Amino acid sequence: MNKKRSRLRRARRTRARIAGQGMHRLCVHRTSRHIYAQIISADGARVLASASTLDSEVKQSVGYGGNLSAARLVGQVVAERALKAGVEQVAFDRSGFRYHGRVRVLAEEAREKGLKF
Repeated sequence: MNKKRSRLRRARRTRARIAGQGMHRLCVHRTSRHIYAQIISADGARVLASASTLDSEVKQSVGYGGNLSAARLVGQVVAERALKAGVEQVAFDRSGFRYHGRVRVLAEEAREKGLKF
């Protein structure tokens, strides 16, 4: 089994567990150059809030999107947008990535800005 298939298998298992809880989820995806975060509704049909290093507001503040400072800023922005949309409680979906580095920094910043998970 290759790395991507293993990661997607872990992600599928986590998403099944979150779907059973019936909660909104904070879904994080990362590539070597960018990081993306979305708040997805409990039924999985709508994206309630999103932020990434490709957003104009974030892109101006951060030169390169594949580092910790970019992840920190994306975590802050997605938390602010989620709270504005009325979402306070979410389940963290790390998409099979390790809770380490940029994924961890994004989660910690979102918690500091007021998201509960």
